Amino acid sequence: MGSASVKSFEDLDALVGSVPFAVVTDLRRIDSGCGSEALYRDKLPALLTSLADRARVASIEASSSIEGVVVPDRARAADILAGSNEHLRDRSEQELAGYRSVLDYLYREQWRPLNVGLVLHLHRLLFQYAEVPGGQLKEVDNLVVDTLPDGTRVKRFTPVSTTLTPLYLDELIARYSAAQAAGRHHPVIVIGLFVLDLLTIHPFVDGNGRIARALTNALLQDAGYDVTRYVSFETSIAESADAYYAALLASTAQWHEAEHDPWVWLRYFVGLLARSYDDFATLTSRARAGGSKQDRVRDYVLHHAPSVFQIADVRTALPGVSDPTIRLALNQLKAEGRIEPDSVGRAASWTRRGPGGGAADPRAGS
Repeated sequence: MGSASVKSFEDLDALVGSVPFAVVTDLRRIDSGCGSEALYRDKLPALLTSLADRARVASIEASSSIEGVVVPDRARAADILAGSNEHLRDRSEQELAGYRSVLDYLYREQWRPLNVGLVLHLHRLLFQYAEVPGGQLKEVDNLVVDTLPDGTRVKRFTPVSTTLTPLYLDELIARYSAAQAAGRHHPVIVIGLFVLDLLTIHPFVDGNGRIARALTNALLQDAGYDVTRYVSFETSIAESADAYYAALLASTAQWHEAEHDPWVWLRYFVGLLARSYDDFATLTSRARAGGSKQDRVRDYVLHHAPSVFQIADVRTALPGVSDPTIRLALNQLKAEGRIEPDSVGRAASWTRRGPGGGAADPRAGS
């Protein structure tokens, strides 16, 4: 379709006509997990509400941290994530609040249909508290670069030019919507290609990754894959950031010539979603298996909580477990040397210790 043809959708049948076996296997895992979601909604509504609350917070923090947006004061971060926008001190706090607004807007399920106006609105929400102008397409051509350990900056890829960006973005959305409506290809594959092309078009000066990740959640849920409500997809990306960027780099090569190989990216993308369903199955199976409330606290703290957490995190993750029970389990873990308190009082935080007595990997947990 001329010079403004989005590359992954230019000839979709030819591009994804033959799906690699490993991807087929992961798609089967995804569809199997998706089929069980309705059962859990009926039988474990309290657990799913708790998981959704945890995933929302984890997703906001993880997607922001990928871009270097971190609020180290956990009490401050918790207030911002809860909706307090007063006295935002710096750009990190402003953008954390902005990404919270983006996800909450999409989670209200009133965002449809997907169009350019929606994408611009999400970008406006992202930067609504910052001095950076939001809701505007880039006005100067940009490059996507990586910084090597020695400080050297290398080009990862060249996005679409400023003059062609509006045309490419409009066509991408139109072709994506047509592909999903046609139903010729697996919806997860089509979503993965949409994300790849959106990131390659790179329509904004800043915030492209966060907008793409937020839309990933929304589009998956719109297609019936609700797992990203309960397991943070952004956290999985943050924990595999090197593989994330490597897959994008490999699949954007020769994108402008429509000779790129999308399968490196799609294998990563589909595999990550399959693992999300595996994690969801593990979480729900533990709830069905039962166990004492103290055992549930121990399991959450040792295997699922952030490496630095508060009682409020445990309370949110385990509805129905009282604060005295939580404190009893925490004190026992402290006596065993598995965790240690960092402070005292209502906002006290705890650090999980690694097997050798050191602090646990901060990427562990949610």
